[in-house]
Amino acid sequence: MSEIHTVLDTITSLFEENRNPTNAIPMQKYMKNHFPFLGIKTPLRRELMKQVYVQTGILKVEFQETLIEHLWEKKEREYQYAAIDYMTKSLKKLTKQNLPLMENIMLHKQWWDSIDGIAPNAVGTIAKKDPSVLDETIEKWAYGQDIWLRRAAILFQLKYKETTEEQRLNRYIIANADSKEFFIQKAIGWALREYSKTNPDSVRLFIQQNSLSRLSIREGSKYI
Repeated sequence: MSEIHTVLDTITSLFEENRNPTNAIPMQKYMKNHFPFLGIKTPLRRELMKQVYVQTGILKVEFQETLIEHLWEKKEREYQYAAIDYMTKSLKKLTKQNLPLMENIMLHKQWWDSIDGIAPNAVGTIAKKDPSVLDETIEKWAYGQDIWLRRAAILFQLKYKETTEEQRLNRYIIANADSKEFFIQKAIGWALREYSKTNPDSVRLFIQQNSLSRLSIREGSKYI
């Protein structure tokens, strides 16, 4: 059974059965009270999603954008996490045609947790499969007004290692280096730190030659 309403009902039923108001309070506080929570911690949520996949067979059919959209509309944050979990389990099925969906959900119910779940996984996978999206879409994110899309542009290559397009990464970082936004400075540091595992000399030189925030430098220099 892979009908979307059935999958949604299965997720909702399992999540509601495991609602924990005691857990929900600190989880909401950790996310600065931006979203209500059911109180389902990550290990249990992942186990519940495994049950969903087994019971519904949703991973055996083509990628269902509608499921993502419905989960994103739900109030509690765990449903957005469920959407990200499903996307991450479906990376092999994602194509350039799915990128508008990624952009849309990154523009709604925005916070670091959703961006960090989508950019290095779904977006990074699509960009590697179809590099045309780099100049068509991600370039606009890096130089746009939305700080979360800018963060996504900085982080989408996070898992690329030796296939990182260094020039693009450096250019996006320089374009955002004067931002006073904590989450941009943190993203810059995270991207540099991760790339330093592959190319420490390049990252060291980049940090020396460019004006970055203290936070970005501290984060980016941890392994060099």
